[in-house]
Amino acid sequence: MTTADAGALLTVARRAAEAGARQLRHFDGKSFTVRSKGRLGDLITDADEAAEAAVLEVLRQETPTVPVLAEESGRHGEMGDLLWCVDPLDGTTNFAHGYPFFATSVGLLRQGKPWLGAIVAPRLEEMFWGGAGLGAFCNAMPIQVSACTNLARSVLVTGFAYDRHERLDNNYAEFCRFAHRVGGMRRGGAAAVDLAYVACGRLDGYWERGLKAWDLAAGAAIVQGAGGRVCAYDGSPFDIYSGRILAACGLELQQQMTAVLVATRPLPLDCYGG
Repeated sequence: MTTADAGALLTVARRAAEAGARQLRHFDGKSFTVRSKGRLGDLITDADEAAEAAVLEVLRQETPTVPVLAEESGRHGEMGDLLWCVDPLDGTTNFAHGYPFFATSVGLLRQGKPWLGAIVAPRLEEMFWGGAGLGAFCNAMPIQVSACTNLARSVLVTGFAYDRHERLDNNYAEFCRFAHRVGGMRRGGAAAVDLAYVACGRLDGYWERGLKAWDLAAGAAIVQGAGGRVCAYDGSPFDIYSGRILAACGLELQQQMTAVLVATRPLPLDCYGG
């Protein structure tokens, strides 16, 4: 596949993400229905559904033969070399509470690996896009990861999965270990925006578990396009279907983050009280 082909597909990703974000702008600040998907904190709104419909329409028109994996409606089309991964509203809980950290994320996998993507955060008025070998951009300006090489001076971001109430492997222990070793910790509540912030150097690294391919596809590709690194917790190659990710600005910070994650064991249940 040529550079021109990649550029054309990246343009499609941008159009699709912006179409979804227009729906988020339409619903933002207005009355909309909020429903639970079943697990505590796992929400869906009218905006999620409208944004996904808008994204899928663009993808159907522009790339009708490329299959899609979308958060709300599942898989569309037969498996192939390429796969669109769509999160119409990453950060639904934030959106439902009027908190501005949310986005539409459209990523493209190539042979199962993040290749390119676009993320539009409408309330923040920012669009991020790029991919491995394609560079990375925010609102038409080139971006790159930070130059941080020291965990003690880094600012990291993470999140906590919906199943954190149900299992010991809930990221609490990892959060505590990092909090004592870094310059600062953040919790954004939208994986796509967290990754975009690593890509543009506002944050130095990110880790999280319990995620889906649509949470990660675009952001992981953009981090790599910005010169960053994406891998598994133990430093092995990233598997987008594992639900776990470590993203870092460079090899040195990646290795320091990996050392912490590999050494961490879950906290005992009695740490959480009654």
